[in-house]
Amino acid sequence: MPFPTFDQDGPSAHDRVDYESSPLTRAEYISALVHLYRGELHRANAWRLRLDNTTNWAVLTSAGLLTFSFGEGAHSHWVVLMGLPIVTVFLGFEARRFRFADVWRSRVRLLEENFYAPILRRDLSSPLERWGDLVADDLFQPRFRITKTQAIRARFTRNYWAIYVVLLGSWGMHVILRPEPATTLMELKEHLAGGLLPWWSPLAVVGTFLLVVLWLVLRVQRHHPTDLEAWEDPDQGISDQIGDL
Repeated sequence: MPFPTFDQDGPSAHDRVDYESSPLTRAEYISALVHLYRGELHRANAWRLRLDNTTNWAVLTSAGLLTFSFGEGAHSHWVVLMGLPIVTVFLGFEARRFRFADVWRSRVRLLEENFYAPILRRDLSSPLERWGDLVADDLFQPRFRITKTQAIRARFTRNYWAIYVVLLGSWGMHVILRPEPATTLMELKEHLAGGLLPWWSPLAVVGTFLLVVLWLVLRVQRHHPTDLEAWEDPDQGISDQIGDL
């Protein structure tokens, strides 16, 4: 049996394997999908852990601000309000990470629903007929499944609303109780006033924040409730294309 000939650039054109024309056996197909599923599941779990880390940063930062604000000494209620923009920055980071995590999660669910579930049912008809082509297209040109505002809404309604409620509730307690409990409207205005800023300025900040939250919850469309709907309608709910993953 003659040995294949090699040159400086590797195997010759005659000896290279032509994968396009070579038949793919059933075992090779299943093995490739199993390895693809393991890789996608690993990346989905990795991005999921990053979401938990960002939430922990927001919780620890809020706890530090509240500890400092309600500690010994006279501290302004603006210290608590500083937590709103800081936590919002963490929310933006987590929304971005959620969009990436959703890419891998959607692929994992597509493989589970259309490959593993039919095998377990012993019925090889998949719920989505062209699921293999859709996964292949997404591997060539990966796209986010949800928009930026949808990701922000998803993380806000999932975790961050509780952090904001704690911050706003603590701010209200600080205004009413520090440095002395306010019993009259005049005393309450004095507590709200801070340096050169008028007494109504913190109320304007809180009111603007609440209006943005209402717009986010009521006006921003939720992402697709099921993964099959998102894959069946690729032009709806998919925003910009991902660069390099």
